[in-house]
Parts: sequence; C-alpha cells; structure tokens
Amino acid sequence: MNILFAASQLYFPQLYGGVQTSTDQLCHALKKKGHKVSLLVSLMPGGIFGWRTRIHMQANKRLAGCKVARDIGYGYPIWRTWFPAEAVEYVCRKERPDLIVIMSGGKILPVALEANKTGIPMLVQLHDVALGEDYGDRLSEFGKSPFVANSQFTAHKYERDYGISSSVIYPFIDVQRYRTKTTRENVTFINPVPQKGLEIALQVARHCPDIPFSFVEGWTLSSKQRAALEHALAELPNVTLLRSQQRMAPIFGRCKILLAPSVFSETYGRVVTEAQTSGIPVVTSRRGALPETVGPGGVVVDPDGPITEWVEAVRRLWHDPAYYNTLSAHAYEHTARPALDVSYQTEKWEKAFEAAAHNKTG
Repeated sequence: MNILFAASQLYFPQLYGGVQTSTDQLCHALKKKGHKVSLLVSLMPGGIFGWRTRIHMQANKRLAGCKVARDIGYGYPIWRTWFPAEAVEYVCRKERPDLIVIMSGGKILPVALEANKTGIPMLVQLHDVALGEDYGDRLSEFGKSPFVANSQFTAHKYERDYGISSSVIYPFIDVQRYRTKTTRENVTFINPVPQKGLEIALQVARHCPDIPFSFVEGWTLSSKQRAALEHALAELPNVTLLRSQQRMAPIFGRCKILLAPSVFSETYGRVVTEAQTSGIPVVTSRRGALPETVGPGGVVVDPDGPITEWVEAVRRLWHDPAYYNTLSAHAYEHTARPALDVSYQTEKWEKAFEAAAHNKTG
C-alpha cells in the first residue's frame, strides 16, 4: 500500500520528539513489509537546513507552481512547506497515495479538509489532546475516517468528550535502539521545559545534593529559556546539562532512574518505555497516560502534591537495592508485553490501513 502521512508539525532534523521518532520507526517498519511511505510536514525557516530547503521550495514554485520541497534524507520522501494544507493536492498528485494518515497535533484541520477533498481514504492518528481542544465539535469535518489512538487514555478521552471511537496502537518503539546495559550513575530528566516538569526536577535535584542528575535537552530552547535554565543549574553542582541527543542508548547507559514529572496530560510518554527497555525504573506523574505507560515498572506521584513525595520516591530507589531491583525487573517485563511487540504493532497498523482504505471520503 502507498501511504502518505500528513501533519502540520515540524519533522527531523528540525524537531526531535516522540511523535517524530515513532513516525520514523513506523515508516521504516512499513517499508520492510513492502509498503511505500511518504510524509508532508511543516518547515521552520531558521538554520542551515531551513534555508537550504527554502531555496528548493522557491525553485519548485517557479517550476511546478507549488511552494514545497522534497527530500529523502531519512529513507523515504518528505515534503516540506510553510503551510502543509496548501500542498496536499500537489503532493497527492506526485505520490499517488492509497491512503492519507492525518497526524493530529497543531493546526491540522485545514490539512484534513484538503485531504478530504481529494477523495483518497483517510485515517486520523490521535497522539495528543490538542485536536479536541482546538476543534471540539468540528471533529465531524474529518469525514467518516477511522481513528487510531496512541493509548487507552487518549481513546477514552476522545470517546468521553467527543463520542469518537478509536482503536489503540501504542507508539512504535524499536526496542533494540534503546536497550543497553546501564552503569546506573545518575537520575536522568529528559526535555527540561516547564511542561515536562522542569520545576519539579529542579526541586528534586536541590533536595538530593548527594545524587548526580543528568538533564538532557529535548525540544529546542530559545536563548531566553536556555539562559534561565543555565542560571537555575548554576546553583546545582550535582546536575549536568546535556545537549539534545538523537541516539538515546548512551544516555540510558548511564541512567539508574528516569525522572518524568510532566505537569500536562501526556497521551503516552514515549521516554518512559525507552528507559524501561533497559530495566530502568521511572518516577513519573499521575497525569494523563503516564500511569498506564509506566505500569508496575516505576513510581507514580501526584504532580500537585508536596515535593517531599518526589524526593522520597527518588531516594528510596537510589538507596534501596532490593526495592530497585524489583521495580527494575517489572520495568523490563512491562516493555516485553505483546502490545509493544514490533511485529504485532506493524500487523495492527496494516489492518487499520486496509480498513481505512475501504472507507472512501469526499
């Protein structure tokens, strides 16, 4: 089958996030099964990549009348443009997909409406709550397309709030990319931004001066955000700040505990599973899908509760070997469940694609 994934978000190399990583690994798995895949995504003008792509966009505008650029640097065609909705019809003519997968996130409704006009069957992938928050009662404008959610939490929320039924397929995670032996040297906190619980992480590190912490950048920080973070960390000699990493195995190779104190409704929490593949227990928030994701392989703490609960959870895991080994074993076992098996997930996606392909739109 020929599948076009359409989003209004940035993609590699301009943004490395859970959605982008899951999509990339899914695309490669589908290619191995003989499917053709391509992406239509947004573009940011800054940086060398942005400026180079901008030049290609201008050239294509002169030649073909559409301001969009195509590259294959990640092993499959990626079409990039300022406004993806404006390029849907053009990209569909070029790629001739059998199915368009609408990836929720950002201002995706215009993209979905343009995709619906093509008459090509659509499937909507739910991996955040923004779709409902942004469009709510306008979700009917996505046509009669089937929905796939990235967690039971996401599926239940859309069912409860908007009456949408969806099947559940967890994010595609190639375990072999993350599983590693760990020296258990530090507590790791990934993506030090407010939404991910930066303030909680800072307080925990402040209350545990004897424990080394590693803060790893995720989303791109503005100069103001970086300055504020570096100022806060200047008072914490037990915290090391690392730049964003595409290969996470080396990060997990030094990690003893993953700290994931998100303060907003995560609809999965991919980094939790990435860490657990190496038997790393997680201390995380009772928020969104995180309790579902961490399962028995960690500790769930109320993000609105006292900081002492976070500190106690980290300290017990750090200092109690028997307790740590128990949760470590649970973490490892939790990632071995069938719902996260790559072959199982790929087959489930193929079935979803086949069902959607018989669901004509327009």
